[in-house]
Amino acid sequence: MSITNMTEKELANMIDHTLLKAYAKEEDFSKLCQEAADNHFKMVAINSSAVKTCKKYLEGTSVSVGAAISFPLGQTTIETKVFETENAIQNGADEIDYVINIVELKNRNYSYIEDEMKQIVEVCKKNYVTIKVIFENCYLSREEKVFLCRTALKVRPDFIKTSTGFGTGGATVADVMLMKSIVGDHIKVKAAGGIRDLEAAMKMVEAGAERIGTSSGVKIMQEYCEFIKKR
Repeated sequence: MSITNMTEKELANMIDHTLLKAYAKEEDFSKLCQEAADNHFKMVAINSSAVKTCKKYLEGTSVSVGAAISFPLGQTTIETKVFETENAIQNGADEIDYVINIVELKNRNYSYIEDEMKQIVEVCKKNYVTIKVIFENCYLSREEKVFLCRTALKVRPDFIKTSTGFGTGGATVADVMLMKSIVGDHIKVKAAGGIRDLEAAMKMVEAGAERIGTSSGVKIMQEYCEFIKKR
């Protein structure tokens, strides 16, 4: 899909409107949710402690609430991640984005990575909640990215995701293309990290991303409207 044949609604419905700053205040979450509702974004992406707050603000809208689990390092135990996932769902989360344990991946503890993914996916599927697995590609070799994609094909999360946005690098077109080339239409790809304008967002979509994580969603929609006016 490209910008030339995408409607405003289609683009908005691909955006996860993001606020993951450590110092966000209540008024920031209120603004985030209002922007998401006004622009008809797919989801607000927040840390799990803010789920109840955002669920309240978004009541009566079509916008989902997404909780980031073990964010941004992924360095908590499987049991802790499962508990945080369950707690976020109990508090109203409609979607979960969890960070893999990169240390265990680097240790080639592949059974651990698969077990972690299985347990978290199982909790989400049981509760009819969308589940996304964050790779944090900036720290990974091509071999490690391929392994994670193939593991995802076995476990079947709804999405695999490029980045947290807190690492040394964010989404790249090359990574999105690699991930999509392996998982095909079986799993969707979310691009996140460093996507700050319409041009960057559309490059990710054209590479195969079906969801965009960004704190610049409002700007992207404004740029899209300007683009359409000039056509």
